Amino acid sequence: MLLDVDGVLNPLRRSSPSFRRHTVVVDGAPYQVMLDPRHGPRLLELARATGADLAWATTWEDHANEEIAPRIGLPRLPVIPVMGDPASNSGEHMKTRAIAKYVRRRPFVWFDDILDQADHDYLDRHPGVGDFLLVKVDSRFGLTAGHLGQARRWLSRGVQA
Repeated sequence: MLLDVDGVLNPLRRSSPSFRRHTVVVDGAPYQVMLDPRHGPRLLELARATGADLAWATTWEDHANEEIAPRIGLPRLPVIPVMGDPASNSGEHMKTRAIAKYVRRRPFVWFDDILDQADHDYLDRHPGVGDFLLVKVDSRFGLTAGHLGQARRWLSRGVQA
């Protein structure tokens, strides 16, 4: 399961009372985030129940391990290096090509707020990508129980990540 931060774990607005505001420091600059401490345990339980692994697929890269993971109860996770890849002529998000390289035909679920048909098409055509589920998260509300349920159903259908 691949996790984005902004728009997924850090929504644009507080969508439930369980979100807490935090000031984090990234490259020396303060940054405000809203995080729900229930997300970490829920993601870990989903990973355990389905045999999936978790990894960061975010422009936060390793800052997600330093600033986000401890605040929501996640351990250090592998980081997919997504920065530095130039924009695509095909319209896919800049992270999509890095993710295609990372998965190496392993099935995966990707939670992100910036996904569209171009990302699906790119991954579908890429020879290094097998089975996948793209879960587009509304950045106003962030990751919900519905998104986690969608991932659980997909991961439990006989494909082990």
